[in-house]
Amino acid sequence: MKFITTKELGRLAKWLRIMGFDTEYFPEKERRELVIKSLRENRIILTRDSKMSVYSGVRMVHIKSDFVQEQVRQVVRELDMKIDRKRFFSLCVICNKQLTMVEKEDVKLRVPDYVYRTQEHFMKCAACDRIYWQGTHWTNVGDFVDRIGLEKDGG
Repeated sequence: MKFITTKELGRLAKWLRIMGFDTEYFPEKERRELVIKSLRENRIILTRDSKMSVYSGVRMVHIKSDFVQEQVRQVVRELDMKIDRKRFFSLCVICNKQLTMVEKEDVKLRVPDYVYRTQEHFMKCAACDRIYWQGTHWTNVGDFVDRIGLEKDGG
């Protein structure tokens, strides 16, 4: 399942990426371009823009809440998505590209000393060159999913 979010849903795009869902963020204002992109790439549009409903034949979810926890919950439930923790942090949260494992030695000069000493596994985004590792944010994401109850009710 692939998504495209409108400009007011940047945090939702980031959380969907964290959870391993291919999510393009579309900050431009031109709705027509967004619709064309969603059709070309078979993406579901996630929006809070009520004027987007004029486009028929496009898969779209109108997001009701201003709060990211509720937004994630709504998308997961409405689309009957399955949460797989093995997919967490498989995509770059910045550019939405697949992350790949990288040798620890290759990141020695690119991460803080403490991180280098305490972590064994690192991932890298080939597009933006950002380095990732399993820090406290990994636990925080699991807590976020638990807190909003996505796995308890099948979603």
